[in-house]
Amino acid sequence: MVYIFLATGFEEIEALTPCDLLRRAGVDVALVGVNGIEIVGSHKITVRADIPLDAVHIDEAEMLVLPGGLRGVQSLLSSKAALSLTKRAWETGKYVCAICAAPTVLASLGIVEDREAVCYPGKEPEMGAAKIQDAPVVRSGRLITGRAAGASVPFALALIEALKGREEAERIAKQIVY
Repeated sequence: MVYIFLATGFEEIEALTPCDLLRRAGVDVALVGVNGIEIVGSHKITVRADIPLDAVHIDEAEMLVLPGGLRGVQSLLSSKAALSLTKRAWETGKYVCAICAAPTVLASLGIVEDREAVCYPGKEPEMGAAKIQDAPVVRSGRLITGRAAGASVPFALALIEALKGREEAERIAKQIVY
C-alpha cells in the first residue's frame, strides 16, 4: 500500500500524478485526508480522500508520499499525527517520498540528514544537513525527493521504479507518451 497524504493547501499535480501513475502500474494507493475527507488543494480543487488519517496502517505500507504546496506543508507540519506516521514509516523501513516544499517536512524530522535530496528552489536553507542535488528527482535509498510540480511525472515514475522495477516504470512512461 502507498499512502499519499493530502493536507489542506496541497499541490494537486504533485499528489494526483503519482496516484494516477502508481495505480496504472497496479500499485494499491490510498489518498489520505490529513484534515478531513474533502481536502481543498492550493488551486482550490477539492479532492475526496480515500481514507482519513486515523485509518492509516503504517505497518501495511510500502511507501508514504508527501506532496508539496506551501499551505499543504504548513498543514502537514501542524499535524502531530501526520508527522508521527511519517517518522514511523521511515523508522520501520518504508520508502518515504516528498516533492516540492514537502522535503522540508522530512528535514524537520531528521530524515534527510546527510542524504542526497532535492526541494523547491529557495527552500534549501530549510533542508538541514541534506546534500542538495541539481536534479528534478533524487533517490537516496528509501528516500525519494522531487523538485517541484514540473517534476511530478518523473517523480511518479521514480516511485514506480522503486516499487515495481525499471521495466514497469518504462512501460508506464511509454503508455503516457512521456
